[in-house]
Amino acid sequence: MNSEKRTLIIISGPTAVGKTDTALLLAKTLKTDILSADSRQFYREMRIGTATPSMDELQLVPHHFIGHLSIHDPYNVSKFETAALEKLDELFLKHPKVIMVGGSGLYIHAVCHGIDQLPDPDPEIRKTLKEMLSMEGIEKLKSELQKLDPEYARMVDLQNPARLIRALEVCLTTGLPYSSLRSNKSQQRSFRWINIGLTLPREILNQRINNRVDQMVHAGLVDEARDLYPFRDLNALNTVGYKELFEHFDGKVSLSQAIENIKTHTRRYAKRQLTWFRKDLSIRWFYPQDTTAILASINLY
Repeated sequence: MNSEKRTLIIISGPTAVGKTDTALLLAKTLKTDILSADSRQFYREMRIGTATPSMDELQLVPHHFIGHLSIHDPYNVSKFETAALEKLDELFLKHPKVIMVGGSGLYIHAVCHGIDQLPDPDPEIRKTLKEMLSMEGIEKLKSELQKLDPEYARMVDLQNPARLIRALEVCLTTGLPYSSLRSNKSQQRSFRWINIGLTLPREILNQRINNRVDQMVHAGLVDEARDLYPFRDLNALNTVGYKELFEHFDGKVSLSQAIENIKTHTRRYAKRQLTWFRKDLSIRWFYPQDTTAILASINLY
């Protein structure tokens, strides 16, 4: 199919804003498939805490990259980029338009622009950095990054330990600042894309987040997290919704406080997502209920 007709429709935005419902409606209207770019929903053991689409929703429209991994599988954005591009080549043979939906900005960026080819992590360096995080906290990682790569320290999310550890790994492995190895050169793709961003007034989004957490708890989130507790050190489980309950299982906080912490940390996560997406000036912003306007925008492209 001519690349001028191969169009990837990206539905992005913060958690709980309504991306799933909007993507389903668009996919049914356009008679196409949905490709997930939500890195938390890749793992089959984490269905409740990551708000994975329900079985009914998954049966309405063909989905890809939902629950296709185990928490024990090593995975990263580079592997996703390769797999997603292969899947898109396959889907574009059947559909002129394909929908990609998710809140993981780095994964969306990788599909559209590519990522820099950086060295694989040294297992010993990673182990040392994880021990540093465990023993001395995230402030120590921040301090080390500010010494080794102050430029990257100014732009990275300093509350994300995975990002800090990855940058420090590269610095320590190569002896060079991580920022100096990031080319930020966009790679050529065989398709075009339309960026649709969903947003809501802050008060409404916060209430939706709070309600969703309550629904997750009602659906069995505590039991799901308890089953995963023995594997708490896996990278996949270093995420909001599970970390807080692990602290409860450790006896550090009450269950009610852990649930409140999930709400607080999810609201902060949503704010960081919006900060990331608002840097992309190609995104056209809509309220999730404005489906007629969204469809009109897609059809005009």
